[in-house]
Amino acid sequence: MTLTTRPSRATITDVARIAGVSVSTVSKVVNGRDGIAAATAARVLSVVEELGYETSIVASSLRRSRTGVIGVLLADFEPYSTELLKGISRAAEETSYELLAYAGGNDDGKRSNWERRSLSRLGGTLIDGAVVVAPTMSMTNGTSIPVVAIDPHTGIESVPTVDGDNVAGARAATDLLIGLGHRRIAHLGGRPGLESSRLRREGYAEALKGAGIEVDPALDRIGGYRADLTDAPAHELLRLPAGVRPTAIFAANDLSALHVIEVARELGLRVPQDLSVVGFDDIPESSISSPPLTTVTQPLQQMGADALRILISLLAGDAVEEQHLRLPATLTVRESVAAPPSVH
Repeated sequence: MTLTTRPSRATITDVARIAGVSVSTVSKVVNGRDGIAAATAARVLSVVEELGYETSIVASSLRRSRTGVIGVLLADFEPYSTELLKGISRAAEETSYELLAYAGGNDDGKRSNWERRSLSRLGGTLIDGAVVVAPTMSMTNGTSIPVVAIDPHTGIESVPTVDGDNVAGARAATDLLIGLGHRRIAHLGGRPGLESSRLRREGYAEALKGAGIEVDPALDRIGGYRADLTDAPAHELLRLPAGVRPTAIFAANDLSALHVIEVARELGLRVPQDLSVVGFDDIPESSISSPPLTTVTQPLQQMGADALRILISLLAGDAVEEQHLRLPATLTVRESVAAPPSVH
């Protein structure tokens, strides 16, 4: 069938008129309902393709009470979230659901409680359920749709959560530095309010205590999981006089660790000869940095996939056996660590 005109924005009425059928017939065809002759359905679908007509997700959801779309809500599109998205997307391919990735907290003035605003805006009309990444608030069952949290808030979580073994990972990172001979080991913590931040500091402190080293408050800073928030504390730590300055820094995520390396280079310090640096997450940038970053590897794509599978179970009304899934974290040693200068 060849069309001589093409509406700028096709409507269901346009499809019905050109195909010579009723609007209700078009609706039945595009929604996959039975009772339409094969030839009629083929004619309607031909017009749909020619016009580029697409049904409205919102209108469809109002009719069916389901959208067939799962939301992935995150503060920003950065390497950690991107790796999670890869796993979520791969798991979604095994389902009938489509994904909507939504960055709701990338405005500095709206970082707090962005999840509540996003869920209110999207829940029920655009998405059936949501995977929320690193929320700024505790997720509760009071949400209008099923929710699974990755890297949950420190508050009591009454929704399923997925994270890595933060304590074991941080302890392994700090133990590595202690084993190399470091004693002045600084900690650049993550975003306050996240369970991962609290647990990674706990692992750091446990490792120091096990080696008979007191946590020095002057070396225990907050980096916020963001390079820009890491800049000031990194400069403060690395400008301390020799003998007081840390010989190693454990940063609670890779973005912070990579920025520490930049600051060290700016101040004329060599990594790892003058300063050892360890991160957490093992984002792709870590293996190609200069020097390649030693880090704690989280199975980020697996975390994303598991969160999506849990959410699918919730949407299907199935029982979720493991409400709080914790995956192992392992140490990946690269070239950003060495014995402290006095040991060389």
